Amino acid sequence: MGCLFSKERRSGGNDGQQERIDVARVPIYRFTTPSQQQTVFHVNNGGNDMGGGTVSLNGTSDAGLGGGRQQEREVLVALYPYDSRADGDLSFQKGDAMYLLDYSNCDWWYVKHQRTGITGYVPRNFVARQQTIESEEWYAGKIPRNRAERLVLSSNLPKGTYLIREREADTREFALTIRDTDDQRNGGTVKHYKIKRLDHDQGYFITTRRTFRTLPDLVRYYSEMPDGLCCQLTFPAPRLAPTRPDLSHDTQQNWEIPRNQLHLKRKLGDGNFGEVWYGKWRGIVEVAIKTMKPGTMSPEAFLQEASIMKQCDHPNLVKLYAVCTREEPFYIITEYMINGSLLHYLRNDGSTLGIQALVDMAAQIANGMMYLEERKLVHRDLAARNVLVGDKISGVPVVKVADFGLARKLMEEDIYEARTGAKFPIKWTAPEAATCGNFTVKSDVWSYGILLYEIMTKGQVPYPGMHNREVVEQVELGYRMPMPRGCPEQIYEEVMLKCWDKTPERRPTFDTLYHFFDDYFVSTQPNYAPPSA
Repeated sequence: MGCLFSKERRSGGNDGQQERIDVARVPIYRFTTPSQQQTVFHVNNGGNDMGGGTVSLNGTSDAGLGGGRQQEREVLVALYPYDSRADGDLSFQKGDAMYLLDYSNCDWWYVKHQRTGITGYVPRNFVARQQTIESEEWYAGKIPRNRAERLVLSSNLPKGTYLIREREADTREFALTIRDTDDQRNGGTVKHYKIKRLDHDQGYFITTRRTFRTLPDLVRYYSEMPDGLCCQLTFPAPRLAPTRPDLSHDTQQNWEIPRNQLHLKRKLGDGNFGEVWYGKWRGIVEVAIKTMKPGTMSPEAFLQEASIMKQCDHPNLVKLYAVCTREEPFYIITEYMINGSLLHYLRNDGSTLGIQALVDMAAQIANGMMYLEERKLVHRDLAARNVLVGDKISGVPVVKVADFGLARKLMEEDIYEARTGAKFPIKWTAPEAATCGNFTVKSDVWSYGILLYEIMTKGQVPYPGMHNREVVEQVELGYRMPMPRGCPEQIYEEVMLKCWDKTPERRPTFDTLYHFFDDYFVSTQPNYAPPSA
């Protein structure tokens, strides 16, 4: 959902007339990344710096425009194609240029198409400012190292496939990730190199014996010769299209949508509170539609809970797009995940998943839960059935935490006390939550440990052969499930058992859990390879 500021639509600019561009204006070069504060440096026209990021549209008066609107309009470039689904949105193809008119909305920017002159809203994550590294094919943004490895190891990519990403540990540093083999059958190997900044942001280097004024200069150089790297850079790794921030700009605020805009096409499953369907919005956009059984909850309570999910924006959390609450059954409309629940996937396709894929999925889930932890949100029903599976990257599926129907925002005391008579999934529920109804982020950590059992056993039911009452009694007496067959001892001893610590405060944080799994296969080798002399 991001932030919501100016939402009004501006008239004019739809007559198809293109305004003359004054290219003699002083250009700018932006040393910036999407997660950093933008710094703009004006440069001399006669130099070799990248210019043209900002243009002046002669004859256009923007007097009085405020909060994200400007006289000098920047040029955007489309990173991916986008088809408009509603009035006010703008369609475009990859590579199209647009003038930025208003950026006061964090998720939807108001633009004018350079070629057609048509104005409209475009999703922010589908475009980039021209002449910034975000617009480069090789720039992947702030992604985890394991995601970078999967991107360069995708099938049919050559040796030397590469990307540059912002390092999670240090936003002033970048990392160059390179595929170091053509071996398609055995998955290939990957090397990572730190890219550091010179003092006073005067340039970049991998090794101090050769420095570069810009990252594009660095890429051009190592595309011509390896000069100490594992190999020459050959091909930028393809980027995955992002999840749309909303169904349309209009539904960002008006996310109560007419029921007749939805077409329920195929039933995906049943739950305690209703059904889940695959469908389409306005006949085009694929969505998942969760129906709520009549009488499950009031419209007010339903909207309050849905608003929690609407505010969450993370690549490992399922995106909520809209709701229908004018009549029962209520609908929740979310992004569609093509491979269904993780539980179903583990039981049906688990034989194709090696330990590397299982660890990667564990890291993704912990990453999504870390986002909730930072915002003091407790899920209360974390289990493989409530994690959804999307497309694969290099044989590893993208997974996202779903079903926030039980989620609650924790107040100052960091404890949510469930109402009397509430029903819990006992085998996944921490003892303090099962017996006293006290839910915290630490009770979610306990559930994550049970979820790891499901992952490592390819979908087996926890506490096999035990009924719920017996589970509660035995866990209180200190019983913990034994290490699953095939599970690495390190994961069982250092993660699962710690997640099941009787004292909630002694359980690890999701931040700790995420970094454990993200670093799992690099803990015994250098994370970043130094360039050879």
